[in-house]
Amino acid sequence: KWTQTKNFKYNEKIYLMIKKILIITFIYLLSFVHAFSAGSDGDGGTSKVKTNYEKAVTHIKSAKKYEKKGKLERAKKKYEKAQKLLLKSNIKKPNKPDTLNYLGFTTRKLGDYKNGEKYYLQGLALDPNHVGINEYLGELYVATNRVDLAKERLEILAKCNCEEYSELKQIIAGTKKSKY
Repeated sequence: KWTQTKNFKYNEKIYLMIKKILIITFIYLLSFVHAFSAGSDGDGGTSKVKTNYEKAVTHIKSAKKYEKKGKLERAKKKYEKAQKLLLKSNIKKPNKPDTLNYLGFTTRKLGDYKNGEKYYLQGLALDPNHVGINEYLGELYVATNRVDLAKERLEILAKCNCEEYSELKQIIAGTKKSKY
């Protein structure tokens, strides 16, 4: 009888230990599955659903290609689609300099320099050294005969040691026409 009691206590300890291991494993797996079901918010995750911003960038790249081929009406339609998507993106996630940069760009490309400038200036208020905004705003200033303001953008770009600096410098000097 004593050996039966000893074996029972020994078996009970093994049973409890196995039960704890199974519970811990189950909780771990449950949290692991939960992490995958959470998905991504579009900021670098692996989600295949594109954000409005990402869709807009795709349309802008496509529009630039159409422009290079001289297909200006198709380019205009792509810029219009991009602008609509960027406006939605700006509502959902306001105050993103990259979004405001592309909003300024598409608005300018559609011929509305006044509102394009407003978007660029909003973006610069958030990130005064944003390379893209400073270049595109400088180009807008050249296009609207405000070269003195374009030179201010050039001064800011001088610190970045980047392609945008040399492009804007050539555009201001008149040795190069703006690609966009």
